[in-house]
This record gives sequence, C-alpha cells and structure tokens, in this order.
Amino acid sequence: MAPGRVRRPRAAPVAALAAITAAALLAGCGLPFGGSGPDGRSSTTRAAGAPAAARAADATATAQTTTIPDSRAPRPSAGSVPSRIRATVARAQRTHEIPTPAPAQRALGGWRSPVQAVQVFAQWYINWTADTVASHLHVLAQAAIGQARSAMTLAAGQVARDGTLRLGGIANAGTVEAIAPVTGQRNVYAVVTRERTTATNTGAYQGLRPAWHVTLATVTKVDGWLWTISAWQPEN
Repeated sequence: MAPGRVRRPRAAPVAALAAITAAALLAGCGLPFGGSGPDGRSSTTRAAGAPAAARAADATATAQTTTIPDSRAPRPSAGSVPSRIRATVARAQRTHEIPTPAPAQRALGGWRSPVQAVQVFAQWYINWTADTVASHLHVLAQAAIGQARSAMTLAAGQVARDGTLRLGGIANAGTVEAIAPVTGQRNVYAVVTRERTTATNTGAYQGLRPAWHVTLATVTKVDGWLWTISAWQPEN
C-alpha cells in the first residue's frame, strides 16, 4: 500500500539490500547512499551530512569577497547596455520584481547505478509502520528531486495528519521482485513489488493476501556520477 492511501503500503529487502540497509542504520544513517566515485574510491553519504554545511560555508566565503563599486566610477551609457538587461530593468521598475530562475534542487546523496537507486528507494517506500511511515517519506524526499521530491513531501504531510494509521496499528511490508527499463522511455524503469498490509488494532486487513504493484520510476544523474529518483509514479 502506498503511504497516503491506506491499502497500499509495501516490504522486506532482498538479501543484498538488507545488508546495505543494516550497515547504514548501524552507522546512524537513515537512507543508505553510496557508490564508487570518479576516482574509484568508495563513498557513503549520510542523509543529513557535512556536504551541505561545506557548500554553505563556500557560499558565505564568496559573499564576503563581493566588492562594492566606486560610486565615482563612470556609468555605462545606455547604448552600451545589452537590450536584454535594459528590458529586465524596465520590467523590474514596472512590476517591482526581478525575474530569477528557480534554484536547482540538490539531492542529499545518490546511488552508483540507476537500478540501485530504484531498488533502495522502492524498498524504503514500501516497508513502513504507522510510527515510521512519515519519517521514511521525509528521508525519501531529501534523497529525491523534481516530481518525486514533491510527491514524497506531499505524502509525508498527508500521513502525518492521518490518525487512522496509528490507531489501527497499520503497517506495510513487501519485496522488490523485478526492475526493468521501460522500452522507448529514457531513464524510466518499471519496478514490480509484492506487498502485504497488516494491522494490529483493526480487523480491516485480516486475511489480506500479498498484492502485486507496479511503479514507474525516472532516474536522473546528480553530481556527475550518482543517480537519484526524479519521478515516482505508482500505477496501481
């Protein structure tokens, strides 16, 4: 059953994936990122790690080196200013707004191959309890970009407000059974999972058999060599 619509949460890792997840948890990390970098060395990134702080420090250092132009310096003539800049200034004076591009999203980690990205992401998406589902979705949102980040963030907000999950003791468990590229669609993979939803405080899911689910996942390369999820679309 997908988080946010009670009847589709999802389950337990395959053996290799279980080892990766266990190692990450023992290291105090939520979602296991990692792979071999361009220099061949292994790297593992925590869900909330130092790179962001380092980037912030670099940005601060850059800001501190900005110089203020001398007001006595001659100003460029109107003819020497490109028309695009003049149009931007005119629009800003008219609307009191300066159009700026949206900042690029950055994932807090990634995986060394598209299949690994899809497998780990799916495993975390389908395995949850009422107590962990919101945190799982928040971590997945940080790991993803684009539509996938928006979808995970929205689902996390929905389940946080859904008291029936905790009251019913609802949980979802499943396994990733297959991952394959979608023919004719670049960087899109179909992931097949087998999941079962259970509950400890309600009979609503009693006797429910495991169900098969298909999700389309789009992967995008980040930081030049790692992969993450940029779109996540459950099909059933």
